[in-house]
Amino acid sequence: MNPSSPAHDAGALRDAHRQSASRVLVIGAAGNTGRSIVHRLTELGVPVRAATRGGKMTDNSAEPVRFDWADEASHDTALAGVDRMYLIAPGLVDDPSPLMLPFIERALKRGVRRAVLLSASAIPEGAAGLGAVHHALRERMPEWTVLQPSWFMQNFAAPRHHHAASIQREGRLVTATGQGRVGFVDARDIAEVAVRALTDARAHDTAHVITGPQALGYDDIAGILAQVTGRPVRHQSVSPDEAQRHMEASGIPAPYARFLAQLEETIRDGAEDRVTQTVSRVTGREPRTFEAFAREHAAHWR
Repeated sequence: MNPSSPAHDAGALRDAHRQSASRVLVIGAAGNTGRSIVHRLTELGVPVRAATRGGKMTDNSAEPVRFDWADEASHDTALAGVDRMYLIAPGLVDDPSPLMLPFIERALKRGVRRAVLLSASAIPEGAAGLGAVHHALRERMPEWTVLQPSWFMQNFAAPRHHHAASIQREGRLVTATGQGRVGFVDARDIAEVAVRALTDARAHDTAHVITGPQALGYDDIAGILAQVTGRPVRHQSVSPDEAQRHMEASGIPAPYARFLAQLEETIRDGAEDRVTQTVSRVTGREPRTFEAFAREHAAHWR
């Protein structure tokens, strides 16, 4: 079911979830979306098992658990007593399906009935990698939602991301996107949609394409960053091969850098030039603008 109107207000949500025995497993609980999901679920009184590779969380309201996609021994402990889960792929892996598909089958056997998968707007159902996981979830999971967000605003501020590092060191963004535009979205808005998908009484059973309120080119992004920080920032448009080499120089493994460069080509060709109403329709509030995000995080680039 694709919700056509905002879900209940916060008070009604909280009352409903206090009556529920659901336990939610959040994989990647220390990440951009996972951290916000854990925080919001605990606010609502939902029991949360927060899965990270280190098995530690600063949020004392969540139950921490060690989880490693490559270590099956950690999977059963994470799934014990869980009936809902948030899935995020292992990092820097171009095809996560060999790790994720067996885990979904294991989760079904352990009693998980609802799953929310973080995919991407650039990856259609059935495509290699996460597209195959999307298809399996729709076919196998009794209640499911796939989140297909556009590119994260957080990519420009995360200390280890190649864009953030390049802005800080050199005052430039290097991409193969040309004049292509993207509906950049704040990870916190994605998390709010995920929380609804995990906790709404009726399963969403759909794929949500999630964007921010504007489609912006990287020239626009550079201009906003320059205005907010008071320092020169420019967008350098390069070929896909050059973009890949730039990513590899920042420490990204070659196969994943090649994958990202190919996605940047699709941006150049217009694949991400769109804006959806998903955030406002599902959560009842408007998504954050990039300018608001940039002002909030200006210290990262100064």
